[in-house]
Amino acid sequence: MTTPYSQKPTSSFWKRAVASPEPSTVDPVIDTPFTINAEDQIATAGSCFAQHIARTLVREGYRYLVTEDGPSEQNYGLFPARFGNIYSTLQLLQLFQRAYGLFSPKDQVWQQNGAFVDPFRPQVASFETQDALEIDRARHLSAVRQMFETSNIFVFTLGLTETWMSKVDDAVVPLAPGVAETSSTAAYYFSNRSVAQMTADLTSFIAKLRVINPTVKVILTVSPVPLIATYEPRHVLVSTCYSKSALRVVAEEISTSIYDVAYFPSYEIITGHHNKYKYFAEDLREVRPEGVDHVMSLFKRHYLNTDQAAQPVPEPSHPSPSPESPSPKKVTQEEMDDLYHVVCDEEAYDA
Repeated sequence: MTTPYSQKPTSSFWKRAVASPEPSTVDPVIDTPFTINAEDQIATAGSCFAQHIARTLVREGYRYLVTEDGPSEQNYGLFPARFGNIYSTLQLLQLFQRAYGLFSPKDQVWQQNGAFVDPFRPQVASFETQDALEIDRARHLSAVRQMFETSNIFVFTLGLTETWMSKVDDAVVPLAPGVAETSSTAAYYFSNRSVAQMTADLTSFIAKLRVINPTVKVILTVSPVPLIATYEPRHVLVSTCYSKSALRVVAEEISTSIYDVAYFPSYEIITGHHNKYKYFAEDLREVRPEGVDHVMSLFKRHYLNTDQAAQPVPEPSHPSPSPESPSPKKVTQEEMDDLYHVVCDEEAYDA
């Protein structure tokens, strides 16, 4: 007997697509609306998991856009400009608005142990004087504008729904005041963004971005990393479930309603039942290298046009020895941890 499901492909059935295959072979990507070519300039932003995408692009020889360059130990190169983690949709929208003079928050500086800190980049750098901070901020926002105007592909990883906002003007900061030992006099309040609010934030951001860069394509992902802490009066597991569910709905709403916006399922690849939580480290939060590799291999397979790529950057490993050469040096666990390490601002909540 024929049913509406009779002609559906294997990917439509849980047993055939999820339960039966080897976990490392599960591929939930069915179709992609566009691919990334060698000439494309790619920018990334979002939560800490977004840094893995940047590293993959560099290793594969693609043009990862860096508009604010400097020493890596000072957090340059994690993202195109030195803005640190952008956890919320409203934070991303306000970054654009601040860069183009559409929004100027009242609270412009925090103090930390005698140094001056940018409230919107509290973990990035501190400055000896407020003038030095303001000079660096002007340079930084110029680099942000260059990123928005010259990128062909913009990848944004949605990370959190929980935010902290100024009572004066609703300016969003990436960390709650006090976490960075601030002496700011501005009052901030906690807000847990709804699906409707976040959808409006992201819709507004993409509309504004395409005013200055009409042809830019957007890829949305959701970070699989659980919340490190919640400010809601409930269990962090419940808050994590809400946050990731809401972000996933927002990504679906935007990617199905706005042209040239794609969704890449990094969240599903890591948290899916098929891997039985083996992609998480012992803390059940940090993603293990095998999980990162699975996500990035699928991103490469579906989005990177490898026929046009530049010469890939060699992996940080050692070649097989010739008969006359000594055995290659083994990569230590410390070196492996460094290779997959990401900078995550919210870790300050549980320092």
